[in-house]
Amino acid sequence: MKKDIKYFISLLPLLFIALVMNAQDDAVTFEMNLSKTKLGINERLRVEFTMNKDGDDFSPPDFNGFRVLMGPSQAISSSWVNGVRSYSKTYSYTLAPTARGKFTIKQASIVIDGQVYKSLAKTVEITAAVEKPNELNVDDYADDNLHLVAEVSKTNPYMNEAISVVYKLYVSPSIRVSNYRPLDNPKYNNFWSQDIPVQRLNAENGTFKGKNYRYVVLKRIVLYPQKSGKLDIEPLSLDVTVEVPTNKRDFFGGRVYTQINKTVSAGNRTINVKPLPSAGKPANFGGAVGDFDFKVTTSKTSLNASESLQAIVEVSGQGNLKLFQLPAPELPSSLEVYDPEHNEDVRTTLAGMQGKISDSYTIVPSFKGKYPVPSISFSYFNPKTVSYQTINSEEILINVIQGPTNSSNPINNNTVNSKQSVVTSGNQFNFIKLNPDLTTKNFSHFFGSKAFYLWLLLPLLLIPLSIVFRKKRDAIASDVEGNRIKRANKLARKYLSEAKKTLGKKDAFYIALEKALHNYLKAKLKIETSEFSKDKITSLLNEKEVDTDTVEGFIGLLKNCEMARYSPFSDVQMQEDYDRASKVISNLDKQL
Repeated sequence: MKKDIKYFISLLPLLFIALVMNAQDDAVTFEMNLSKTKLGINERLRVEFTMNKDGDDFSPPDFNGFRVLMGPSQAISSSWVNGVRSYSKTYSYTLAPTARGKFTIKQASIVIDGQVYKSLAKTVEITAAVEKPNELNVDDYADDNLHLVAEVSKTNPYMNEAISVVYKLYVSPSIRVSNYRPLDNPKYNNFWSQDIPVQRLNAENGTFKGKNYRYVVLKRIVLYPQKSGKLDIEPLSLDVTVEVPTNKRDFFGGRVYTQINKTVSAGNRTINVKPLPSAGKPANFGGAVGDFDFKVTTSKTSLNASESLQAIVEVSGQGNLKLFQLPAPELPSSLEVYDPEHNEDVRTTLAGMQGKISDSYTIVPSFKGKYPVPSISFSYFNPKTVSYQTINSEEILINVIQGPTNSSNPINNNTVNSKQSVVTSGNQFNFIKLNPDLTTKNFSHFFGSKAFYLWLLLPLLLIPLSIVFRKKRDAIASDVEGNRIKRANKLARKYLSEAKKTLGKKDAFYIALEKALHNYLKAKLKIETSEFSKDKITSLLNEKEVDTDTVEGFIGLLKNCEMARYSPFSDVQMQEDYDRASKVISNLDKQL
């Protein structure tokens, strides 16, 4: 027993040390670090406030005696080592002294887990100018003066309600941007998307976080969420070539700039999509969301049998015009109705789709009579009033003036019984010739002539020609691969015809090319536009056992279509992409 007590007492120091170490690991730290405590008036001071847990309401000191050149900029570091999480968050500033002397950088404060933490104040001595001042940190300087922002018009829309995303690149007047290119375009999964091309990149004046900037709009897109819940919009990332000023001067006293490449990202955005309310939803609601007008018209209401008229069902206004089907009229069975022709006159702006869509039915009456076209109802959800609305069309009466009477109608008995006897007179068969003259005339010279024997031998001469023709036809029919290639090339020309017309016009060409590629896949794989992501396409093509080169070629063309919105493309590149698209579609058609 005494041995056990002694053993336990010997372990107490170790347990105490372990408890202290664990307490230190869980302790919250918030401290200020200076790049140096003594510097010349022509040098720069970097101040960092670092914490080991995330906090809120960061309050920096007033930096008396200094001018803030950059900041605050944030940096977050998180890692797991042997199951232990390490976290660090830093607010950094770059300061320029305004006078010589000793200055105290006072306390900063932050709230972590509901408790206020303060850093310790530190003193900095500012001396006369030095010969070799420390250089500006060009990376930090670029980070503080270059921002890519995704401005979302609405973060809590209803399902199928339009929202817009505008990507702006903010550039401080103190730096220069010479070039940029997209690294990764966002995927709009679970959204119906429509790009609004940016025709010209115009720099405008603006403010960002209270500071003056110049900005340029790089990309605009309209999104219609296709399901409710929290949907993520992936960030747009750019590789930007930036010219940053240094402390060096040229021969004429001008500031010397250095060129660096920076990667900027617009950040991930989350959209909270509200479901359409179930209360008050009409039974005929078909998914229309917006503010609409509805009408049914006919090209004429009076006509004769076998003539045609057009019945037009039309919806106009603002909303998801391309994402719902129009109601169909219920017409009498005695009217012959052809499949409707769908027409769209829709333009897309940052406010969403605007215009009208219509279905035009060709109607041909066969019998005389009056045919009513019953009223049709159209229902939609209006996000502005947060309510469902229903519009009923007026009933239309089609009057067929002349034509046969429908045999299915009851027949008047007087008409049936009013028969008249037929009276014969004279020889009623006198129009029939009883003694026809069938003798041949003027053909005696043909028999025995050269023409006679030529016509007689002609069938024998056609036999070898027909054998040759049949063999040729069988050879063509047996060439399965050749026929497949011909069909594939013909299909490629069909889908790429619009793109070929716009060769030389970069924006129009790549819009038409992207549309051709998408339409081809829609026809072949039976997938909706909202499913068009490069990952989804790759997965579907791999499931169809399409070879890797063809899949990569198709995805590469889609990426070129996206990059063309931001980067210059030559006529040669456009021609190469057109040829590649023709080859890729041909290869896909042979394999799918």
